[in-house]
Amino acid sequence: MFSYVPLDERIASDHPLRPMREMVDRALESMSAGFSHLYSTTGRPSSPPGTDPVLGPQRTPADGTSRVQPSLPVVRGSWHGRSCLGSDHGEKRLNDTHASTTDPEARLFRKKGKESKLSYMGHVLTENRYGLVVDARLTQATGYAEREAATSMLASVPGNHSVTLGADKGYDTQDFVDGCRSLSVTPHVAQNTSNRSSRIDGRTTRHVGYAVSQRRRKRVEEVFGWMKTVGLMRKVRHRGREKVDWVFTFTAAAYNLVRIRSLAFAPT
Repeated sequence: MFSYVPLDERIASDHPLRPMREMVDRALESMSAGFSHLYSTTGRPSSPPGTDPVLGPQRTPADGTSRVQPSLPVVRGSWHGRSCLGSDHGEKRLNDTHASTTDPEARLFRKKGKESKLSYMGHVLTENRYGLVVDARLTQATGYAEREAATSMLASVPGNHSVTLGADKGYDTQDFVDGCRSLSVTPHVAQNTSNRSSRIDGRTTRHVGYAVSQRRRKRVEEVFGWMKTVGLMRKVRHRGREKVDWVFTFTAAAYNLVRIRSLAFAPT
């Protein structure tokens, strides 16, 4: 079947994809020189089709097994030297004793009040004026991953200007607060005073900026909400940290495009 209607004419003139395409085209044009260095000046060497391994029967153009596995892979491991599936004989599934058969890099992780699931942890750093993502990282799921990723992202913030960081109670730890200050970042983290004393005292909380940071830090939840629902990141369809990291970063970039488009057309 042939169509003589150009694709451009099929898209409404006021469709939100049009301004997003213009932004992407401008960005890609500015990156063109960098892309040019990635390509060989002589092109790829030719190879007869009969000997090219890419065309061999072992590399059929179909999705790999990593994409057809269920969203939550079966967990298999060994316990006292024997193979086991699940938690037979009262055995618990632990990262030390069990591993995913489809994604060994995934880790069992449990949110408070919920069951353990094989997971990765995605982290984003946003600026608090417009809610745009300035950095995105994906790590294995551990109890320290959030703070470690945040410290790494803060260390990558360019420039020497003063920076404040708004964060929830989970970041109110001595190591994270000290790490922020060593990077010349003022930690505007929420105070955790549940059966303990906060690592943030009145020298920080008395400033007006602290209250502003606490209000605006909640914008980061909008990012995660969009990425989980619209971006389909609630249950990833890829296996392996490298692939999941790529799609997580790509989804964060897509969120920025949508956000910038909304800001550009917002009434003033």
